[in-house]
Amino acid sequence: MEELDGTDLLLLKILGNNSNYTIKELAAKVSLSPSPVFERVKRLESNGYIKKYIAILDPEKFNQGFIVFCNIKLKQHDRKIGHQFVEDILKIDEVVECYNISGDFDFILKVYARDMKHYQDFVFNKLGSVKSIGSTHSTFAMAEIKNSYNISF
Repeated sequence: MEELDGTDLLLLKILGNNSNYTIKELAAKVSLSPSPVFERVKRLESNGYIKKYIAILDPEKFNQGFIVFCNIKLKQHDRKIGHQFVEDILKIDEVVECYNISGDFDFILKVYARDMKHYQDFVFNKLGSVKSIGSTHSTFAMAEIKNSYNISF
């Protein structure tokens, strides 16, 4: 891992909060001219510190504000079943995040749905078609308190 200086870290923090700044605006925020800021940002991108730039959509605007965390236990623990589960989950649009976890469950999914009926349909028809799932446990979010994509460093 290369050594990042204070300016690199400041650029990452600024871009982590809002990636919509122009190079000129970034340069003003870090007190440098645009050329070195452009080079720094390109280096941070090429070295993988910045994975990609995205627009964060508001699920409520699309009537998808019902957030569910679904814990998954696989039927068995072997490579083939694990890989098949991952392949199947990657195809399901309602699943916006998936993590392989330790503890009582194997995976946790973050799911956006319209409402309880939509989530029930999702469980029966989409998760129900994933043959590697042994059991599920759902937790419904009552309110989002914090949602940040920035990393503390």
